[in-house]
Amino acid sequence: MTGLVVAMDGPSGSGKSSASRGVARALGLRYLDTGAMYRAITWWMLWKGVDLSDQAAIASRADEPVLVSGTDPESPAIQVDGVDVAGPIRSQEVTAAVSLVAAVPEVRARLVALQREIIGSGDIVVEGRDIGTVVAPDATLKVYLTASAEARATRRTAELTGTSVEAQQAAMARRDTLDSTRKTDPLSMAVGAVELDTTALNLDEVIAEVLRLIKERA
Repeated sequence: MTGLVVAMDGPSGSGKSSASRGVARALGLRYLDTGAMYRAITWWMLWKGVDLSDQAAIASRADEPVLVSGTDPESPAIQVDGVDVAGPIRSQEVTAAVSLVAAVPEVRARLVALQREIIGSGDIVVEGRDIGTVVAPDATLKVYLTASAEARATRRTAELTGTSVEAQQAAMARRDTLDSTRKTDPLSMAVGAVELDTTALNLDEVIAEVLRLIKERA
């Protein structure tokens, strides 16, 4: 099915990244992690010493960083100003600040335009928080992944060191609130999206279900 666009939305820890990459690999499609793009901009703002409590300061520099996002599901790459930031953008500092940067309309406008450019004519799986609602509302398939708060926190804790399930659950609750209540492109389930609760599913089961849904659309 040429021109396929699969939009995978949902909160942190719902399994978007692993499932999206798995689906892309299974179908030989490209893969785009839009969350990494917001993290990369956040990393750059921190690197440049921008006051992240000042939306105007963030907005004034939103067009400065040169962002290059790869689309290989086997090895997603992302660079800012020629620097490989695939590792640094996963730091606790960036995680704690990304919702502040992502809430700035100028940042969102720039990245949405870039994301649409990368999507182009399709053949891609795109994950994020506003793919089905804003970036690609006409996607072939829109999936909204969810999971219980405890399951999400447990998964994230397994990926990190020096943290606890309780701490992660509190951090995720804070980020969910920020993402779902921001004025510009808040996190929400798109019209026509299929909600998939991954709490009791392993990765292979989630991928299989998304592949089944794609087959239905095809």
